[in-house]
Amino acid sequence: MSQKIEKPVLSGQRIKTRKRDEKEKYDPQGFRDSVLLGLDKAGTDLEAVSKYLDTAGSKLDYRRYGEALFDILIAGGLLVPGGSIAMEGDKPCKTECCLFGVSEDMESMHNYEQVFIKLMRRYKYLEKMFEEEMKKVLVFIKGFSESDRRKLARMTALWISNGSVPPSVLLVLINEHLIKDNLALDFLLEVFVTWKSEKGLSSLVTALKRGGLEGKLMEFFPPNKRTEEHFKAVFDEKGLADIVKLHKAQANLGAKRDLQLQLEEQLQEGRQIKDMVMDIKDLATRNNIPEHEIIGIVWSTIMSQAEWNKKEELVAEQALKHLKQYTLLLASFTTAARSELALMLKVQEFCYGNMIFMKVFQKIILLFYKTDVLSEEVIIKWYKEDHSSKGKMLFLEQMKKFVDWLQSAEEESDEEEEED
Repeated sequence: MSQKIEKPVLSGQRIKTRKRDEKEKYDPQGFRDSVLLGLDKAGTDLEAVSKYLDTAGSKLDYRRYGEALFDILIAGGLLVPGGSIAMEGDKPCKTECCLFGVSEDMESMHNYEQVFIKLMRRYKYLEKMFEEEMKKVLVFIKGFSESDRRKLARMTALWISNGSVPPSVLLVLINEHLIKDNLALDFLLEVFVTWKSEKGLSSLVTALKRGGLEGKLMEFFPPNKRTEEHFKAVFDEKGLADIVKLHKAQANLGAKRDLQLQLEEQLQEGRQIKDMVMDIKDLATRNNIPEHEIIGIVWSTIMSQAEWNKKEELVAEQALKHLKQYTLLLASFTTAARSELALMLKVQEFCYGNMIFMKVFQKIILLFYKTDVLSEEVIIKWYKEDHSSKGKMLFLEQMKKFVDWLQSAEEESDEEEEED
């Protein structure tokens, strides 16, 4: 096989580089100098600033220098780690035509907000870059003055509410060096107070849920101040009572998950019923979980422990055998009528949602009646007025004879009492 013969090259010949292979040197300082020059010409006229930024995008490489552009528009120059401005170069390194250069009042904030809105509306690719920029800038807040932190917090509230950045950017504040000096919490509170003033508390609560912050609010507090009492005091002082409610609801959900996991583990281990009852009551007391919510968790956890037979004629026997083991456990958390009714509704919901259980509902209720889990008063009340609409006709038909018997027995008992 013949070898490929290399073509001769003349000595001294220069290999020409294609234009597309030539890479321009990365020069953020040069970009900064150009932008500062344009901003200084525009002066304090924000319309002129927006017009300049619009036209400059066709000459300056915003795709490559987006981070530098946002540094300038927020802080007035190129930011270095720690939050200070880079002062290299023989030309001006900082401008007052930036967020930190405007007044703190909300009218000024709204006016400057428009500069960002117009810029990112014109250059859509900057949106993702701006999100990354905010994650960086928020970590630098310790290096900013108190006034600049306040301006940034207020503007952050506006940026999140108008969709420029997601609420989740605030999570970068959960950083040890920001938390210990209360900087993270103070910044967060300023964002919340601004949002409440601009958009209302319900809008803020929705945003927190969307950004996954509702379960992490306590993490913004210094470790030695992470108590429910201090949390409530801080947010109440700022007029943010709805945030306290959201936090409590989230903590309650976490406690319920813990309760379910604990019970699952104990059921699998075959723990004694009395021990399980004691542990559930202890956890519920510590987390203020009411009995009518506990019984729902206990019921669903018990029912999740079995592999149910797919044959309708066999599942009834299996279900009753399974539940008989836990009637004492269930009865421990149906000491009030509200809890009994909550259990009946959970059973109705379960049987409706699992087709093979549709004909088992009455048998389960009868078992619970015989084992003192449910009382006749609550069963009759459920039948007459408090049942769910799910499978209503079928379940009421199943229960009719049983309820008629309960009512007649109740009437006979009343008559006997009158005779006595």
